[in-house]
Amino acid sequence: MGEKDLFDDVNFLRELVLDHYKYPHNHGLVEKNGYVSKHMASDSCIDDITVQLDVEDDVIKDIRFDGVACAISTASTSMMGDLLIGKNKKEAKKIIDEYFKMIENKEYDPEVLEEANAFKNVYKQANRIKCATIGWNALSELLENEDK
Repeated sequence: MGEKDLFDDVNFLRELVLDHYKYPHNHGLVEKNGYVSKHMASDSCIDDITVQLDVEDDVIKDIRFDGVACAISTASTSMMGDLLIGKNKKEAKKIIDEYFKMIENKEYDPEVLEEANAFKNVYKQANRIKCATIGWNALSELLENEDK
């Protein structure tokens, strides 16, 4: 089964999301100089998270998150960190744009999203869109503020 086929396999997608939920990457906040943070809470779900960002010389050095969140929110934010750490801000913004295109069921580049393709069908569940985007929205705001 090729990689493209895997992202059409509902069981693979479920396992991928559950793995990132049970064992989230980049989880836990830090108290270090250079980090900026953004708190986000959903009015329609339990999601209440803080995302931290450390950018140095235009490159994302670290992304952290913590809080109370559902499986979709936790997994998508975990995958986001994996995808964006090490990228420069321009590359990160491009990936974030592609992620939001996917969530909105618009044409997007699946190659740049890697594991985040697990959320390609979220658009079919309007009540889960906020869950899949809360961490991404926080990071997007942090990046925008970095440019000011």
